[in-house]
Amino acid sequence: MDMRALRSEGDTNITPARERWVASIADLQTQTMLTQDSQYFLHQAMSTPCLDALVGANGIYLEDAAGKRYMDFHGNNVHQLGYGHPHVLGRIQQQLASLPFSPRRFTNQTAIDCAKKLTEIAGGDLNRVLFAPGGTSVVGMALKLARYITGNYKVVSLWDSFHGASLDAISVGGEACFREGMGPLMAGVERIPPAVSYRGAFPSSEGSDVHYADYLEYVIEKEGGIGAFIAEGVRNTDVQVPSKAYWQRIREICDRHNVMLIIDDIPNGMGRTGEWFTHQAMGIEPDMLCIGKGLGGGVVPMAALITKDEYNTAAHVSLGHYTHEKSPIGCAAALATMEVIEQQNLLVKVRDDAAYVAERLESMKQRFPIIGDVRGIGLLWGIELVTDRLTKERAFDAAEQVLYRSLALGVSFKVSQGNVLQLSPPLIIERKDLAKALDIVEQAISEVVHSTDLTT
Repeated sequence: MDMRALRSEGDTNITPARERWVASIADLQTQTMLTQDSQYFLHQAMSTPCLDALVGANGIYLEDAAGKRYMDFHGNNVHQLGYGHPHVLGRIQQQLASLPFSPRRFTNQTAIDCAKKLTEIAGGDLNRVLFAPGGTSVVGMALKLARYITGNYKVVSLWDSFHGASLDAISVGGEACFREGMGPLMAGVERIPPAVSYRGAFPSSEGSDVHYADYLEYVIEKEGGIGAFIAEGVRNTDVQVPSKAYWQRIREICDRHNVMLIIDDIPNGMGRTGEWFTHQAMGIEPDMLCIGKGLGGGVVPMAALITKDEYNTAAHVSLGHYTHEKSPIGCAAALATMEVIEQQNLLVKVRDDAAYVAERLESMKQRFPIIGDVRGIGLLWGIELVTDRLTKERAFDAAEQVLYRSLALGVSFKVSQGNVLQLSPPLIIERKDLAKALDIVEQAISEVVHSTDLTT
């Protein structure tokens, strides 16, 4: 398999650079834990064998078995509030003491309150909710509901997209590393190029990305029988931020052809863009919104499908039917997460932080030719490293070197597409810590640039 495919979602764990990093770990407890982990868990790309062994997670920090702390700028996108937020933990403990579980066929006030609050922050006509234990499951529910409503089973999605790792989710996903060796997948999926500003399939001399939306209409009209278009509002891993004009055009096309617009906001919801959800930042409203990850406050697996009352038409179909469908614990964590975001005014803070990060990264780009592009929104940013700004050749080796040097200096992030440093810190991060982390990334880039001949 092409190594580039393995690098699409994150930095791969099977390169010589990863082997050197693990071999450099001198702590005996860490070595023992990594050996045991490799022995008992199935190996898979980007996880086992693992990077390090943790013993703690608090606030913006991870702590490994050797006592080293990392500012976490990755967090699997669950750490909007960092780790172990006291308000979230307090609400969970209260719920554990009163109602720890709610079997299917029963409801509970915590679940009702959580659903109501989600409809309030989603806004518009998004006023119906269905919970699930994870984002992948929510994507499956959305695809099923779209089929039922439209009577059409075909779906359009984007190349390079990620919607989960189950068979239905990888069927609509656009990353080859998840489909490798899987054989036939869900029928009726058509993929189109994403709106990419820096190295897109159809670059525009005018800088516009609206023509990528026009390709959706072309496929809908040529293929026929399309029931849904699914996409991330903002591509999380390598940070692609389509324009508002693109999304408004997508909305118009879906309306004109009776195609359900499903926005996957699982990684970016709960404030990362400076709005509750990315569709609000883009000025549109989807027919279905998929959320998860940070919804559980970095503690409990929790996800939700939010849709419109007019689509409450499949009462005799089990769209989800999950054991933890109305989890009091998960809903308590989600309610607490929303309370913290509101009480600490984090949406405004994120927008202020975004301006600071943009200025810092643009300054780095001016000083380091290895940086081909910087892009982002809120507290989600990508630094694309290239060997040459004219050819835009991806700087795979340099990106790995920057990653491991940053880890050594105390900042953890992931690399997407092999050359994009993806930075997504907790929304609670203080400005001094944000500045320190960016200083470390800049130092790592500078050291790699001055120690490597990037033309070879």
